[in-house]
Amino acid sequence: MASTQEIEHSGSKFSQVLDVAAKLPGVRINRAAYLRVALKRHCTEEQIERAISESPAAAGIPLKIIAEAANTSVAYETSKATGISTLAGIPGGLAMIGTVPADMAQYIGHMLRVAQKLAYIYSWPDLFADDGDDEMDEATESILTLFVGVMVGVQFAQSGVTKVSAIIAAQVVKKLPQQALTKGLIYPIVKKVASFLGVAMTKKLFASGIAKAIPVLGAVLSGGLTLGTFLPMSKKLQKHLASLELTKPGHRRDEADASGEVVPLVVVEECVNDAERPGPTDLDAA
Repeated sequence: MASTQEIEHSGSKFSQVLDVAAKLPGVRINRAAYLRVALKRHCTEEQIERAISESPAAAGIPLKIIAEAANTSVAYETSKATGISTLAGIPGGLAMIGTVPADMAQYIGHMLRVAQKLAYIYSWPDLFADDGDDEMDEATESILTLFVGVMVGVQFAQSGVTKVSAIIAAQVVKKLPQQALTKGLIYPIVKKVASFLGVAMTKKLFASGIAKAIPVLGAVLSGGLTLGTFLPMSKKLQKHLASLELTKPGHRRDEADASGEVVPLVVVEECVNDAERPGPTDLDAA
């Protein structure tokens, strides 16, 4: 059994990769700009403005349109990931990467781009604080850790995402629930997912290299992110986000009553057919 120190070190290793990847140029997605582009062919200006100020679900946008926009984003990001390096123009150059392999930072960066787009079209709030700070806050790091966990097949990451979405759906919030993600009931799940991903990277990525851990057609440094890996992982996250109550048309955050009391939190666990459950992680199957 791994010691507490080993678990914490593994989680820290993944957090380091995540932090570097989030600082790559072009990785962070502007929520308002993305929703405007994604919905402009299908929705009225009034619907788009409400989708931005509240959420696509609150704007009553049909699931068919949401799915079409999500599919378009996944296809675009898969195409963009193939053969394109995002390393050029990093502030500080390669010195910023430090001990994090450049190919790994690039790979995670592409995962973060598609994860943000899927979150926004499926009615999640802004994941990054709009304060010009280059550093991620803890809540953002936590939810991105859970999203990556879902993408690579970590089962308990799905539970964490479901719980966070329930908090957003049940309470009057327009941002990530800081307390739950950094100190509350979600935090232990985040730590577990981070350590799991850290161990997987140490065994499969740091030791053998991404090209061996993930069967891509070419080296990741030359842009070999392909349909065989990136697309299935993106679809896995899309499927889970689409299953949550948060994305249902007409759903909106309940208004606080005159006393300011917030609607009590009701956490609904997702039921997943055992036959459809992913393995411990897709990296282990490599």
